[in-house]
Amino acid sequence: MINSWNTRKKTNSLVCGRPRPRVRPLWRSRWVAAFLSSILIGLSVCGAWWGWQSGTVVRAGEQVKWQLIAGSAKVGLQVNDVLVMGRKETTRKTLLSAIRLSRGTPILAFDLEAAQQRIEALPWVRWATVERMFPDTVLVTINERRPLVLWQHMGRFALIDFDGEVILRKGLERFANLLVVVGEGAPNHAASLLATLGTEPELMRLVKAAVWVSKRRWNLLLDGDIDVRLLEENPAAAWRRLAEYERTHQVLERDVQVLDLRFPDRLIVRKAPKMNKESNDTGQET
Repeated sequence: MINSWNTRKKTNSLVCGRPRPRVRPLWRSRWVAAFLSSILIGLSVCGAWWGWQSGTVVRAGEQVKWQLIAGSAKVGLQVNDVLVMGRKETTRKTLLSAIRLSRGTPILAFDLEAAQQRIEALPWVRWATVERMFPDTVLVTINERRPLVLWQHMGRFALIDFDGEVILRKGLERFANLLVVVGEGAPNHAASLLATLGTEPELMRLVKAAVWVSKRRWNLLLDGDIDVRLLEENPAAAWRRLAEYERTHQVLERDVQVLDLRFPDRLIVRKAPKMNKESNDTGQET
């Protein structure tokens, strides 16, 4: 009996001691994990896309932004002063109107780029920079246009700068001492003309106006209504020749109407027509 029980127990022990198969959790399977990860990523992307499209994310971001800006003003980051450098012709009122900034505005809320664009749209401003100087100052630096000539076109005058750009079309009385240029496209060539004329300062003082002819060369009107026609290819050489003729022969003091310098090897002079003077019966000139 004892042996029989032991044998059964041993047999049962063998049965009970058989290795049990390991059951691996489903979520730990490599393929299932990849599948679940893809679903989570997809849901995240869809949620972000929905939030962006609906404006929820943008609105939340804007709210946080303006809360931070409002908080920065409370700790001293607000505009108390505006410094301007380079202003000469632009009036203070005009500039402040373009800046659009009032004392106490949070300095972080001030749009520098928009202010720069408004300032550069002003007539006298060539370029501008706008900067924050923490904690409470905005620095504006402007570079103004330099008047060069007056341009007469289609019966109207305009003030032109060194870049050939129009500065003003009204209020030009104080610039009456500038050279007048005439003709389509004349402003684009005015700077080079002034550089040429400046090589002979004594002669330059006699020039009253310059006409851009056929979009290729200059005619000059000098005191005494003398018409000087410059060479197309090398106007500077023609201008030097005229100065030399004046120094040696005083051609401008003679009774001339046209000095044609369009030929590099000679000067063509056309004399002014003589006025016939007739006397009437009383002896007075008519």
